[in-house]
Amino acid sequence: MTTIDDYTARVLDVVDAIPPGQVMSYGDVAEYVGAGGPRQVGQVMSRYGGGAPWWRVIHADGTPAPGHDAPALAHYLAEGTPLRSAQPAVRVDMRRARWRGDGGAGGAGGAGGAGGAG
Repeated sequence: MTTIDDYTARVLDVVDAIPPGQVMSYGDVAEYVGAGGPRQVGQVMSRYGGGAPWWRVIHADGTPAPGHDAPALAHYLAEGTPLRSAQPAVRVDMRRARWRGDGGAGGAGGAGGAGGAG
């Protein structure tokens, strides 16, 4: 069993809380956790995110992690995630799919704002 630090545990807890059909950018997750940044969240996801719903953490432009378009798209279609493009490059509609951590999606305010880091 691998022991993880507090930051990693907090990031994975946030990722686990993202509802099906919604997403957060790497920067959104960092802002929600209150520490680190998009790159640190990316490192956590790269090392420990295999058991978490990794496809729900994406770049601020709505694209999934490089090389993961096909498996991510399968999850997006199964969950009804709003998409801007289902063709390469797959792109989630961040305005409609972004989870704010408060039970809501889309709209103004909350983590990351319209441009969001990540």
